[in-house]
Amino acid sequence: MTAKVVLNPYSNRWNAQARWPEAEAALKAAGVEFEVAISQNKGGIVELVAQAVRDGFSPIIIAGGDGSIGDAVNGLAQAARSGEEPLGPLGIMPLGSANDLIFNLNMSADLGEAARVIAAGKIRRVDLGMLNSRYFANNSAAGLEPYVTTKHERIHWIKGMARYLVAAVWAIMDKPEWQGEVRWDDGEYKGPLSLVSIGNGRRTGGFFMTPHADPTDGKLTLAFGYRGTRLGLFQALPRAFKEGEGSYVEMDGMHEVHSTKVSIHLDHPSPAHTDGELFTDQVKDFEYSIQPGRLQILAP
Repeated sequence: MTAKVVLNPYSNRWNAQARWPEAEAALKAAGVEFEVAISQNKGGIVELVAQAVRDGFSPIIIAGGDGSIGDAVNGLAQAARSGEEPLGPLGIMPLGSANDLIFNLNMSADLGEAARVIAAGKIRRVDLGMLNSRYFANNSAAGLEPYVTTKHERIHWIKGMARYLVAAVWAIMDKPEWQGEVRWDDGEYKGPLSLVSIGNGRRTGGFFMTPHADPTDGKLTLAFGYRGTRLGLFQALPRAFKEGEGSYVEMDGMHEVHSTKVSIHLDHPSPAHTDGELFTDQVKDFEYSIQPGRLQILAP
């Protein structure tokens, strides 16, 4: 069966377009038979993937970063015949700047290896998250984290992971905060919030925002809390690079729990994202759920 490659040329500030010949050569060397569709606009991946599924292509291969993967799973869901039908299989040619999902799945960022994994056809079932009506594969958030993303999108003079760090420092200097209510399976919190991060995977944007998340455990991982000063936020920043002992979730005012559902109400709207892609409008009310094992990923 012929695969459909959906390329997001904009990933990693157009670096994906520059690296496409390398990715194309790797797929051909691995013996993958494929056709290519190129996304021409924001959100175009969703429609291209949905149409490829309807046209009978399999697998779908996304060539891009984490945001591209997030759009791809929404395209898969759009083409599904029911809300329970397994999605995919989805192959990944990692052309993003962070490539968090493949890191969280212990997959290689090497394009040759990625192509060989796709050719092997082995499927791994992973959980699929949902925020309101939008699906995500790796991560979603309200508060500081997507606020950082708004800064990240304005930085054009720095490339790679350093851009995420500069954006985080810029956002902390603004010190955004909210009053909110957060509810999960067996608990709730009411009070001030600096951040709320919902992880299916443990790393996002290079930071371990939900360091104990597992994309195959049938639960979302919720990290949230409040740091009352800029100094407190800056003290947390280096610890967000740790996933073991010493993580920022161990600090005063921070919490991490696992749950099948999460509900959040904020006193004023916040930026929001799924898999790094910002929502067009800011959001006050968030309803999260998990669909265990629904997404089929081509993985070792």
